[in-house]
Amino acid sequence: MQVTIKTAEEIKKMRTAGRLAGDVLTMIEPHIQAGISTDELDKLCHDYIVNVQKAIPAPLNYHGFPKSICTSVNHQVCHGIPSDKKLKKGDIINVDITVIKNGYHGDTSRMFHVGQTSAQAQRLCNVAYDCMKIGIEMVKPGIRLGDIGHAIQRHAESSYCSVVREYCGHGIGQNFHEDPQVLHYGRPGTGLELRQGMTFTIEPMINLGKRQVKQLGDNWTVITKDRSLSAQWEHTLLVTESGFEIFTLREGDQL
Repeated sequence: MQVTIKTAEEIKKMRTAGRLAGDVLTMIEPHIQAGISTDELDKLCHDYIVNVQKAIPAPLNYHGFPKSICTSVNHQVCHGIPSDKKLKKGDIINVDITVIKNGYHGDTSRMFHVGQTSAQAQRLCNVAYDCMKIGIEMVKPGIRLGDIGHAIQRHAESSYCSVVREYCGHGIGQNFHEDPQVLHYGRPGTGLELRQGMTFTIEPMINLGKRQVKQLGDNWTVITKDRSLSAQWEHTLLVTESGFEIFTLREGDQL
């Protein structure tokens, strides 16, 4: 698959899809409390996307994924399948939302804290957010993906955390996953050179312990091998003439 340069009309549609994805996270935030199941969160998001936004939840039936959102709790790294298991105080959870509107995708995720969480959990979530922010703020024409990956890796490892290598950011548009792959580790001066009109996600998965992960028997849920906590934040963005535009920023949020 070739890296696509989006037209002005495509960018307009992606801007809408990205805004809607961010709106789902705003809607679900007050519901993320001890005692609610991730299945209930999934149903709330599904109904909001379909009935209110008149959009499509992209994960549902994507390569057989059975739910409309991904919910990854504590040592789950990504692709957690919502279930009847209830959240409890002290949990951290990543909620990953992708919506399709007018044929284009918006993809975003963020961490939530359930009640009071540990100092380690808070530090990890902050490091993961900063890794995403560092990567996004480097985006402009002429920068190489290896530069971005290296900066993310350097920050994570200098903060005594590790970067998951098996999963990465991705191009996005009419397809959920397009080229390029956006690695969150790497060497400066390597990789694809960014050009105006490219759209992709930056979504580093950062572990408190070692970087190694494994997939569970459901063929979706990925966990840390050492059962250490994992955190991830994600935005969809556009390479502009002089920098970047984030499609999935929530109203009132700043990077």
